[in-house]
Amino acid sequence: MLRFAITILVVITSSSCQKYGCLEGDTQKLKPGPEPNMQECSLYSKSSCCYADFTEQLAHSPVIKVSDSYWNRCGQLSKSCEDFTKKIECFYRCSPYAAYWIHPNDSAAIQAVPLCQSFCDDWYEACKDDSICVRNWLTDWEWDKNGENHCKDTCIPYREIYANGTDMCQSMWGESFKVSESSCLCLQMNKKDSIAIKYLLSKSSEESSSSSSSSSEERACQNKLLKFEKLKKKEGEQTR
Repeated sequence: MLRFAITILVVITSSSCQKYGCLEGDTQKLKPGPEPNMQECSLYSKSSCCYADFTEQLAHSPVIKVSDSYWNRCGQLSKSCEDFTKKIECFYRCSPYAAYWIHPNDSAAIQAVPLCQSFCDDWYEACKDDSICVRNWLTDWEWDKNGENHCKDTCIPYREIYANGTDMCQSMWGESFKVSESSCLCLQMNKKDSIAIKYLLSKSSEESSSSSSSSSEERACQNKLLKFEKLKKKEGEQTR
């Protein structure tokens, strides 16, 4: 009876987290809310799953350590590589949508978050000449008694660990991310995500949607994205 009750509680907790709350973790809130004083991750300042003080760890470059994880075990990351690493960290810690892709067996983890191919390719280009000693940042470190990460193997360039952007996106964080076949129904870790999220949530709410409805959502997303880009271009011209 107790096991049954615990199972029900886990299901309810996971469902509630997925629909209303945040991932479980030492830096996440129970529910997202505004954080106007964020020093980094400002993309999520209007509705954040992390507290503003967490972002102080990411505010200065080079970033050395986030929580108990060191980023510099193979030397400081280049600024361009660090910027992409921050985007991933900000999404996981702060995005109010991260819990939508909650891992079914771990309420502190994400699974199969769809990333745009262009984002993964750009991320790979930014980091390929930096060095790393693990393929999977979640499982391949050696952790000491203080919970800090250390290399097990020799540091080598990213380009020797990962074949390309797809390989990196789908390996570095384990099952956390996947490369989307769509160029619009995917995340880029920028303001355009607000458009993709709208259609991604709508698409996932209809588990049995047909390929024709998926194509319709793709077209609608592309049209909305085109309008967004035109608006941003117009705003840019007006500020010159």
